[in-house]
Amino acid sequence: MVHPTGEGQQSVVTGEAVVLDMTPAGVATRIVALALDALVQLLLLLLLAVATSLVGTGLDPAATAAVAITGSVLILVGYPTTFETLTRGRSLGKLALGLRVVGTDGSPERFRQALARGLCGFVEIWMLSAVPALVVSLINPAGRRVGDFLAGTIVVQERTAQAPRDPVRMPPQLAEWAQAAELSRVDGQTLALARQYVQRYEELDTQTRHEMGMHVATAVARHVTPPPPANTSPVEFLAAVLAERRRRDEQRLTERPRIGDGNGVSSGGAWPVAGTAGPGQSPHA
Repeated sequence: MVHPTGEGQQSVVTGEAVVLDMTPAGVATRIVALALDALVQLLLLLLLAVATSLVGTGLDPAATAAVAITGSVLILVGYPTTFETLTRGRSLGKLALGLRVVGTDGSPERFRQALARGLCGFVEIWMLSAVPALVVSLINPAGRRVGDFLAGTIVVQERTAQAPRDPVRMPPQLAEWAQAAELSRVDGQTLALARQYVQRYEELDTQTRHEMGMHVATAVARHVTPPPPANTSPVEFLAAVLAERRRRDEQRLTERPRIGDGNGVSSGGAWPVAGTAGPGQSPHA
């Protein structure tokens, strides 16, 4: 789902009501990326034509035509599908322009989505000279083409220089627990989701706070030992994990790593909470 966040900008909201800091790519940027990809594909088609003409001498014309058609389809459909699947939404052109294809819910692009975009792109871009893609992209506020609608995707501009938000603060009652906790097994994607939730905690309604808090805290708690103290709310737990991970990262920049730091074992347990944080308990700045 795409929502406006300001003049000329939009953000992607996941199905769990988490706002991701991604801006839909502009039509002009997408055209340049498409032109770069098209150039690569045309070069591959040229190489295919040369190779077919060299090895096709003396072969059955029908077999030569079948090879040429198969190779062309693989280049025109297989190239974007393969690249976007292996790189999680980035072809060579998108990589050069800092673009990425994601699901409309903010999730990474999947193979079926890349294949749908590739098959539709063969028609709307190559067979119809990109006219439908351009018209639909200009009409749609998020710049989505026909293939994006069929695949449930959106092309976003990855931000390389973004103003940092206020750092998440450590809940005082969890400081001692956090310093002794094993947190190194929490992956970056889960931490990013936790940070989005904590930083936008005040913007969410009560039900979303609870449901999202339980969902994200459970995902983080699977990789954290020991579990937090009883009656710790999800938002306090997540804030403590984020603040402690930041403190350890900053410490590693100024000190030599301590022997044995970060070698604990994941518990894989469930999230032990009594409820959500009450009014005025938001841990972020």
